[in-house]
Amino acid sequence: MPASYAYLGPEGTFTEVALRTLPETATRELIPYVSVQSALDAVRTGEAEAAFVPIENSVEGGITTTLDELVAGAPLMIYREVLLSITFALLVRPGTKLSDIKTVTAHPAAQPQVRNWLKDHLPDAVWESAASNADGARLVQEGRYDAAFAGEFAAARYGLEALETEIHDRENAQTRFVLVGRPARPAAPSGADKTSVVIWQRDDHPGGLRDLLGQFATRGINLMLLQSRPTGAGIGNYCFCIDAEGHISDRRMAEALMGLKRICLQVRYLGSYPRADLTAADVRALRPGTSDEAFASAADWVARCQDGRF
Repeated sequence: MPASYAYLGPEGTFTEVALRTLPETATRELIPYVSVQSALDAVRTGEAEAAFVPIENSVEGGITTTLDELVAGAPLMIYREVLLSITFALLVRPGTKLSDIKTVTAHPAAQPQVRNWLKDHLPDAVWESAASNADGARLVQEGRYDAAFAGEFAAARYGLEALETEIHDRENAQTRFVLVGRPARPAAPSGADKTSVVIWQRDDHPGGLRDLLGQFATRGINLMLLQSRPTGAGIGNYCFCIDAEGHISDRRMAEALMGLKRICLQVRYLGSYPRADLTAADVRALRPGTSDEAFASAADWVARCQDGRF
């Protein structure tokens, strides 16, 4: 029996389309799950080798459902990422006209990406959230709603028509998806990598966030995502989800993580993995003094000083 990948289903989601761009899916059983939580839990319980879920979009930032699942529960690790350009179609049952539409549905992350289109074309339509865009299409097929925002490719799967296509409030909108598995040794650095962590402050004090971010800044590490999430311990208590340029095997990244470990209440490592938007040839030059060679040279100098050989 082939190993399986769980993904946010049902069939016909943008998640499934993005997942099928990975070459290894040809030898995996792809199993749709009803939610991000259930897909990730399938990995935690051993039902699936890995799960593929959305984590960020270029309109609203981090997908909070996925971030919160990675923050809590048994640790998981990110191994791959995929970027997918997103544009929506308005899917309806055959014969439906725009004037017939009173209710629309889609995944909550879709709403900010079509909000202005809705205001201009369906200002009185009532929005209801669905577990996924494809699930919204299924609910339209069943007669629960009049229309769904989903990928045009989902129309045939659910017996619907695309009444409108190329719907988006922002040009070149993208969603980032990640392949998540159980913790293991990260892949070797590719030369264009990203490291993801979650950090919890030891205590709340002036300049606390600056102290955390300073661990990256002083080592020349650029941050790509910084998002606060409630810890559940009351108003004002937050942890921070961070994506940073580099790999844990890089001296600068390893030392930054060690610095965070020293001053934070908790650090959760979510993985180091190749970036989907760059290759090694595209990576900008490191700032002076932040290469592995510079760190090794500095460590050697300290050792010589300790030996009286300076």
